[in-house]
Amino acid sequence: MFDVFYFSDGKKPNLFSHEREADSVEHAQSLSRTRYFWWVHYLADLDDWDFLWEPVPWEADQCHAWASPHQKDAGVYLVPRGGYTDTNYHVDRVIPQKNKSIYEIDHLCGAAKQIPSTIKTVRYFDNYRDTLIRLAKSINGEHEFVWVCSSICDYTNFDFSWHPEPWQATMLHVFASNNQKFGDTFFMHVPTFAARAEKKALLEWYDVNFVNTAVPRRSIPVVVHDGDSQVDAVKNTTWAGPLAIFTNYNYVPGTLVNNISLWREETKTIVPVSDGAGSVIVPRTAVPYIKTQLYDYPYIDKTRRILQDSVLDIVFISNGEINANMYFEHLQWTKNSTRVAANQIHHVSGVNGRVAAYQEAARHSRTPWFFAVFAKLEVTADFDWSWQPDRMQQAKHYIFHAHNPVNGLVYGHQAMIAYNKRLVLENTGEGLDFTLDQPHEVVPIVSGTAMYHESDWMCWRTAFREVLKLKASLPDVESEHRLNRWLTVDSTEGQWSRKGAEDGVEYYDSVSGDFDALKKSYEWSWLATYAFVKRSLTTDQ
Repeated sequence: MFDVFYFSDGKKPNLFSHEREADSVEHAQSLSRTRYFWWVHYLADLDDWDFLWEPVPWEADQCHAWASPHQKDAGVYLVPRGGYTDTNYHVDRVIPQKNKSIYEIDHLCGAAKQIPSTIKTVRYFDNYRDTLIRLAKSINGEHEFVWVCSSICDYTNFDFSWHPEPWQATMLHVFASNNQKFGDTFFMHVPTFAARAEKKALLEWYDVNFVNTAVPRRSIPVVVHDGDSQVDAVKNTTWAGPLAIFTNYNYVPGTLVNNISLWREETKTIVPVSDGAGSVIVPRTAVPYIKTQLYDYPYIDKTRRILQDSVLDIVFISNGEINANMYFEHLQWTKNSTRVAANQIHHVSGVNGRVAAYQEAARHSRTPWFFAVFAKLEVTADFDWSWQPDRMQQAKHYIFHAHNPVNGLVYGHQAMIAYNKRLVLENTGEGLDFTLDQPHEVVPIVSGTAMYHESDWMCWRTAFREVLKLKASLPDVESEHRLNRWLTVDSTEGQWSRKGAEDGVEYYDSVSGDFDALKKSYEWSWLATYAFVKRSLTTDQ
């Protein structure tokens, strides 16, 4: 029988009389007293191995090596004592490796302690680098190689007999989680990692081997809520694990791949998976940052938008405008001419009062936001009806731009507004501007042309009311510019836009900006009387 030498960390137990340890092939050659000697890794499963095997004469000068199920080299060699010219790798029989020690990282997801033969479970320590260093230092001297698994992964079909090539033995081997390269499963050479890892600021700077084998992660908890924003749901949820999906509608289970890297905080990104963030993946570590919006957290990944949010309803609001029917038909044509034709159009007409009209429009909408299109707006032909509000912020209204053909201004006056339905129904209209009284944001997209000049009365009253708002917003550089434009530029024949602006400024100054006096401009009867007295102007109705 040939000599048998084991290479290990010095802890190979129960060596038989013919078995010894050797640090290298050369060391084994110096110790051997037989024609050949076996040089084998102590974890190779050789319980039924034939140590009497020897090569045929024409292969006598070769080193013979056997494969494992995963590598061409299982760490089992028959070596000629006098030296060899090359290595003959045998594939007729594979040699598995015995299971190594298994440690588990508990991510507080409720799924820990499900891996058989686990020695110990340790808590995740903010990032994998520090967690692995702490573990390696605590077990150094007890084990040479260990598996470090994670409670968020499913190891039902995982083969723990995997081992690296001998030349890769001291590397840190990383197994992907789903399709996330920076995974949650590690094969570690403990002495090397304990000695060297602290010298690297980032785990990926260590000597890492990314293994082309993936371990499936368990499903992410899904938090379904009926809020218009994701913010409150994220702040108030009870967490079960490092990640969660927050959705307020339309989420189809299984459509999101759980592939966010948990290696460190910078990789634990918030991931909106649709344009409007109707569904979003959030890491638990983001919660302390979030105050009023998910953007309070610095790490956002907007590159994985794989879902489509439901399109918003459209509500056309008219109140006897001359060409209301024409612009309603134009709106229908515009919507139907685009690829996105799923938006439902509703028409609200003849409702007296600004607040009442807007709230009636909100009640017609079946979606949390709706596009409010006013009867004096000729909608842009290529408007994107798939546009979405941002649910990573607090709920708000979104004011688009409109082109004013009379004075050339382009801003939110007379433009389309994406109204939040809940906010509209809560708004009592106490301020001068219904929309600006609540959270809002300007969207610099031109939604159409403001056709407010198609009658003298409509032109005058529109300008009159707009300059009251502009005067009330002073001092403001942009408002000052717009006010000056309303007062000086008018392309209409009768100059009724400029006249309305002048009368608005005069009225504002006469009442010294008194709020109650300014609010009278929203009463149709008062406005009609004022126009008649001031300009002998009669209404269209």
